Order: sequence, then structure tokens, then C-alpha cells
Amino acid sequence: MKAKKEEDIKTYGSKDFRDKFLESENTVEHFFKSNSEHFFCLRIEDINQLKYPVPPSKHICYTLLFITSGIHKLKIGFEEYTTKANEMVLVPAGQIYSIDFMSKKITGIICQFHQDILIGKYGNREMLNDFDFLKVWGNPNVTFQKQEAGFISNLLNRLLIEYTETGGTNLDIIQPYLIALLFEINKNAVKTNKSLTAATTLTTKFKELIYLHIKTQHQVSYYASVLNVTPNHLNKSVKSVTGKSPTKWIDETILLEAKYLLYQTNLTINEIAIQVGHYDQSYFSRIFKKHEGVTPIEYRKMIDKS
Repeated sequence: MKAKKEEDIKTYGSKDFRDKFLESENTVEHFFKSNSEHFFCLRIEDINQLKYPVPPSKHICYTLLFITSGIHKLKIGFEEYTTKANEMVLVPAGQIYSIDFMSKKITGIICQFHQDILIGKYGNREMLNDFDFLKVWGNPNVTFQKQEAGFISNLLNRLLIEYTETGGTNLDIIQPYLIALLFEINKNAVKTNKSLTAATTLTTKFKELIYLHIKTQHQVSYYASVLNVTPNHLNKSVKSVTGKSPTKWIDETILLEAKYLLYQTNLTINEIAIQVGHYDQSYFSRIFKKHEGVTPIEYRKMIDKS
């Protein structure tokens, strides 16, 4: 067993390299945690020593970046978003993202919070349902006019001061300011069209479901059953709205999760295959190569050389 483990490490990539990366203060996880693991707020320019591009990452918290100058490019899932002055981009909790570019002279504030921080004296977890921009299917880019940008900046700077002085432990201050911030963002965010077509509504529900069940459910028939439609109807609806079939969405989501695990963990290829719901490693490797052009082993080696 020990010999097999050593062989896995040698075959699947440089463990020393990956350990060094995961333990390094240069990794994005170092910044995206507070002592309480519920809240933090920092100036973007203070963390601009990160190396780019930042590989696929995800967190249990919601993350927002408000840009006051410069350019920031972030990929959330499969979509890329470019954010500039007086704009904000928000990453839903648990969503995989990567940072492609951040200009050297960028300024702004990055804030991260766990949904539990809204529970208590002034709020509750259900409040998050009011904010489409925090949903997996929502529009994460928000643009502010000059006056509204000033409001956002004031709220974030107050949170920044509180985090700097207390480390994010004084919820009597943080919670109401954070709630005010979310509602201020909501005034400017693109709202969900209440007169959406049936196909768009069905597609949105499908996206939410694959996000929740991708590690265990890979069949279109499963999602169609949960949504009370036929697989054929689900296929036509999703394809008409997104240009991609449900099968394509499922495959791409599996691959995105796999690439995240290949970079951010020391799991073997077999362990990663199981994590994404494939208990046959050889089948998983074939599927991965079909879509990426290289095997998971080759992909990890490419990462370790970069």
C-alpha cells in the first residue's frame, strides 16, 4: 500500500511542488480567510503580490471585489468578467473561479463573508434569497453611478476599518453594515426578469440542480425527473437558451470540478475521479482527455511545470 501511494505521487505530479503551493502565503486561500473564517475585508492593492493567473479556486464564503481604479479579469465557472472603476464582481459561495489578470495599479476593496454572519440580531439566512447577484445563475457584475459608487465605497471602508481593528469579531457593527451594503448593491444590480420564458426558467432551475448534485448525478434523465419534464423537453429548453445541451453542461461542470481538484489538492487521479462521481478511473481519464485533449495525469504535470 505504501509503495502504491508513493507511485501515485510520482505519477500524478510533484507532491513537493503542490505542498509548497498549498502552504504558501502566496496562495489565494491565504487571503480569503479571516480568523473567524466568516468575514474579512482588505484593500485589493494590499494583496496584489499574488501571482497571476490564479488557478481554479473556490470557497464556502461569498466574495465581492469593488474596483476603484484599474482592471480586473475574473472567470466564474465558464464565464469571464472584466471589472473596472465603479464596478463590482461577486463570486457565489462554492462556485469555482479563477483570476486571469489584475493590473498592477489596481485599487479597490475585497470583502468576503459566510452566510452565517447574516444570522442574528439584524438579519437571517433567508435574506440571501433577495439578492439575485449572489445566485449561481445571477449576473455577478454590478455597475454603479458616481453617487452610488460613493455609498458603496463608504460602506466598504467602514467594514475595512472594523476588520482592521477587531479582526472581524464585532458582529454588532459588521452585520448591519454588511446588510446595508447588500441592499445598496441590490438597487443597482440587474434584476431577474419576472416575465422570463418557460424555457429560461427551466434552464435556471437546471443550472442550480447540477451545481448541487454534480458529484453524484450525471444523467439528464435524473434532472428531468426532478424538474417534472421529459429529457427531450429539458434538452430542447436548455439548448435554446444557452446554445449547449444539458449533457454538455453536465460534462463541463464535472471537468471544472476535476481541474480545481487537480490543482488545489494532492488527491490522486483515482480519488479525484471518485470525488466527481466516476468510480472507474480509466473511464474518467478518457472523458477528461476527450474534452481537454490531455489526460488528468498530463494536465497535472502541465500545472506543475508552469
